[in-house]
Amino acid sequence: MQKVWGYAIATLIIGLVIGAAVGYVMKPIPAPVGMVPKADFDALKSDYDNTKAQLDKVQTDLAAEQAKTKTLEAEIEKLKKGVPLKAAWIYVGPIGDYGWSHAHEQGRLYVQKKFPWLEALPPAEAVAEADVDRYLDRFVVEEGADIVFTTSFGYMDATVAAGGKYPNKIFFHCSGYKRTPNVGTYFAEFYQLYYLNGLMAGALTKSGKVGYVAAHPIPEVVRHINAFALGVREVNPTAEVHVRWLYAWYDPTKARLAAEALIAEGCDALAFTEDSPTVIEVGQEYCEKGQTVYTFSHYSPMQRFGEDSCVSGQLVHWEIIYEDILAKVRMGIYTNTNLENVDYWWMLREGAAELGGEIGVPINPKFVPALKEKTVTDLLLGEISVYDLVMTRLEQMSEETVLFDPFTGPIRDQAGTIRIEAGRRASHDELWLMDYFVEGVVGTVG
Repeated sequence: MQKVWGYAIATLIIGLVIGAAVGYVMKPIPAPVGMVPKADFDALKSDYDNTKAQLDKVQTDLAAEQAKTKTLEAEIEKLKKGVPLKAAWIYVGPIGDYGWSHAHEQGRLYVQKKFPWLEALPPAEAVAEADVDRYLDRFVVEEGADIVFTTSFGYMDATVAAGGKYPNKIFFHCSGYKRTPNVGTYFAEFYQLYYLNGLMAGALTKSGKVGYVAAHPIPEVVRHINAFALGVREVNPTAEVHVRWLYAWYDPTKARLAAEALIAEGCDALAFTEDSPTVIEVGQEYCEKGQTVYTFSHYSPMQRFGEDSCVSGQLVHWEIIYEDILAKVRMGIYTNTNLENVDYWWMLREGAAELGGEIGVPINPKFVPALKEKTVTDLLLGEISVYDLVMTRLEQMSEETVLFDPFTGPIRDQAGTIRIEAGRRASHDELWLMDYFVEGVVGTVG
């Protein structure tokens, strides 16, 4: 309010100056004196024009401040009256996919239960990226959502457009990089976990061939394949990671065909980015037939689908991020005018990611003895079992200072070209825009 009063006082002062100038120009001229000299008139008119321009700017700024004050007062009034905050979620897959969308839904259910002031609207699931505009309009116009979470990379442009269309609403886009005053971004990043899974896959493979069933050739997935390969090659320098693209986020049939094709090529360990436990189930089926295939789960607890096959995996805690965002929106910390620099990039340190195929189980106990038997020599740690190496790296990457990062050079691409120099960690932007495969990966990006 002090700023608003300051503008009001400035307006009054400028008004008085203008009034004095106009009064001087327009005052009656005594007959003996005659006309005001043109030079004096032009100087006064120039002063008048400049002063009027300043007044117009002050009035524009004052209107903007009044609008912000009105919005803030409305939010405060909502808090006083206990008016619920309405939040909506849009998912790219079905809630029952047991992968990406299922994990987001668990986060939505968590905050719905935790915050009595939150009205978590029923989500829209299996929304095609080309159709997301319609759902954004529906949630804002028909259901009155105050904040909308869009949970697919392909929703990015539509979310930014909705932010421009509805400037009084708040939007958060998951896995994107475009932001505006009322559109923020967030992501629970997994490359640390894929690296740890790679260490285990490299230690366990007997064939030296490891497979990766991949959804779409976007930087996020490329980054995860590379992190997995870095782990594999750290403990097994001659091993290869073979990639099969699905061009789909959720397609159990394609995932099964890709997994079986990789196994037929000699791969005896599989990681994946696809929103179902299909790859785990395939691995379990082969184990039951006497052919061991090690698998690593994705996003949700999947060890239960392959107790003899699933070694570990990546688990996400979207609830940690949703809780933080919604609390800050409720308190007025995040508004529809200050999100252009709000970008969540949370990992192990922040508690948004967890190692394991089940919550609280970083490694399936069935595979712990084999990982303890396999030893490697690390430059700093000396001779160490792969099990201890995994747990040490997990601790290092969970610390506040993040003592270790998998993307520390020297790192070469498939052609042998240095992409990250020795001793340097890849920057956020390098990781976010990664479009090449590292040494040891068999396949192409695209």
